[in-house]
Amino acid sequence: MLVSSCGLRRLELSVAEPEKTVDFFAVVLGWAVIAEPGGSFTGWVGDRLAAQVVAGEEGWRVFFGGDEPRALKANSSVDSGRVLHGPWAPAPRHGEPCWVELMTSTPDEDDAYWKRELGWETAAGDRGLGLYTSSRHGDPRPVAGTMHSSFGAESHWGVYFAVDDIEAACARVSELDGRVSVGPSRLQIGTFASVEGPHGGACVLLENPKGWGGNWAS
Repeated sequence: MLVSSCGLRRLELSVAEPEKTVDFFAVVLGWAVIAEPGGSFTGWVGDRLAAQVVAGEEGWRVFFGGDEPRALKANSSVDSGRVLHGPWAPAPRHGEPCWVELMTSTPDEDDAYWKRELGWETAAGDRGLGLYTSSRHGDPRPVAGTMHSSFGAESHWGVYFAVDDIEAACARVSELDGRVSVGPSRLQIGTFASVEGPHGGACVLLENPKGWGGNWAS
């Protein structure tokens, strides 16, 4: 019997200059950085791993918690071990992952795939938005979002990080030669901004989410 994945195990960011990139996120998100063997770096918020930054050109990779490690489509994988971020994990603190969202131009196909692979169910949204839910620990809770993208675009996961003050975080992004591409603005999930560092790592910042998924948590 398939066991529903209850959240995010970890994130990995693959960029050409991992040290410069992790330094950027350390300032914006307040990470404590540890240099790992092989030239990679990990960013921590307290005792929880926020992300690992490695050399490469693939961008973000999302690792969901599960029973057996395996590759999935759309820049994601399953990793065994404790789920660190999700609807049953502690509320996200400044600098921690707080949501993931699938950009898809084939929502029916993707819904069937994630139901099959991770045991999720779907919940209807509006204006092109939707939710995946997990029932691993009882009543269904939102575990990931979906957003319709342009027709023919390849599906991929986007990542969100919690910040205490989104205006201040965006100011830091600009001071460090990063780019604020959207926002700060409000959506159903909360007050957000889309940003990117000068060496890659495009992501979304979400202000003071009350739980995993911001306003979806309630």
